[in-house]
Amino acid sequence: MNRRLVLAVLAVFLLAGTAGCLGFFGGISDEQLDQNASYDDLRDSEADVAVDVEGGGIISDGEFRAVYDLNDTEELSLYRSQLYRDEALDIRGVRYWYPNGTEVTGSELEVEQDRSSTQVRVPDGNGTLAFSGDAGRRTFQLPAYVEGSYEVTLPEGHRTSNFLFGDVSPGGYEREIVDDRERLTWESVDSPLSLRYYQTRDIPLFAGLIGAVVLLGGAGIAYYYRQIKRLQEKREEMGFDIDIDDSDDGPPPGMR
Repeated sequence: MNRRLVLAVLAVFLLAGTAGCLGFFGGISDEQLDQNASYDDLRDSEADVAVDVEGGGIISDGEFRAVYDLNDTEELSLYRSQLYRDEALDIRGVRYWYPNGTEVTGSELEVEQDRSSTQVRVPDGNGTLAFSGDAGRRTFQLPAYVEGSYEVTLPEGHRTSNFLFGDVSPGGYEREIVDDRERLTWESVDSPLSLRYYQTRDIPLFAGLIGAVVLLGGAGIAYYYRQIKRLQEKREEMGFDIDIDDSDDGPPPGMR
């Protein structure tokens, strides 16, 4: 009887664990897929892929919106590369437009998510797909899910041009400033996008910090230099630092 009870308990735990795994990787909810989002400005871009990055707060991450002209692509595998493996990209506000302009929401598409990717299948590979996701506070990384021309617009007042604080990969891009927003464009991209950017106000703040450090460091050095000079003067007054002439065979000064 005890043996049967143990086996029954184990079976319950196994079923609960399986249900939990299925729930965790069960996909993205319809509410998340159909979340309100606007992509009209990005659809006006001439690039095959247009991305708009919005900055986060002091402790909160940013977000991005992206529009893809699929160019005969019926399925996208959305992921982000981590240190040891790929992880599924969480998306929201999904929209799809048929070539004739008819719009459908994400819950009307085939969207499946597992541990490593989010699969999105569309009814016509020549349509347009849009979705939103999370971005870093000062970074943005995203694989090139489709090949073609790319356009990425950074948050207002942010730049990548300073080599100490900014970085853009891949190279071969053009940079322009539109309404205080930096816009990067590539004629063709077939490798992951990786951006590191900063706020323009960070530069004078950093310069001021460096100046304060230099000023305080200089004041400290001057203080210790004066202390050393005073000590040296006291030693000389006490006769400790007076050189003795080797040719003088007499006793040291003060002892004659």
